[in-house]
Amino acid sequence: METANNQLKSTEKNDELLVISTSENAKKKIITTNNNNNKKLSSSSNSSSSSSSSSSLIRSCQAEKCNVDLSDAKQYHKRHKVCEYHAKAQVVVVAGLRQRFCQQCSRFHELTEFDESKRSCRRRLAGHNERRRKSTSSSDQSHRIHISIQENSTHKNFHLR
Repeated sequence: METANNQLKSTEKNDELLVISTSENAKKKIITTNNNNNKKLSSSSNSSSSSSSSSSLIRSCQAEKCNVDLSDAKQYHKRHKVCEYHAKAQVVVVAGLRQRFCQQCSRFHELTEFDESKRSCRRRLAGHNERRRKSTSSSDQSHRIHISIQENSTHKNFHLR
């Protein structure tokens, strides 16, 4: 292995220049045309996030001391790296902190960010409740009958809208 991982290796072959970055595990291929002034850059990634190599990774829950294999879990649990049990648990130790999984954010937060036994953090619940209030108040207005009374010297008229 080279002494400096951040160095770049390059090789030239038939109007191609292959650049391999050893620090990022990414290959970049620079294709030169016959005229050396015009260069085209195409890159391909060899990182572990690609779909072909991610299937070989060990997928487990973020909770400490949880060794549940998420390879057969639902897509939601795989995406957020949390097993079904810890997604619903009231207290989970993650990174040495007592936390809870937020259903709205799909992330772990410290317990102080939740009200009582709720599974959504206060910040997201506030936004959710605000949206609910807006839609409820606008729908209430549309279902109400508006009555206006016009007084005349001889009659009282009721107008329904």
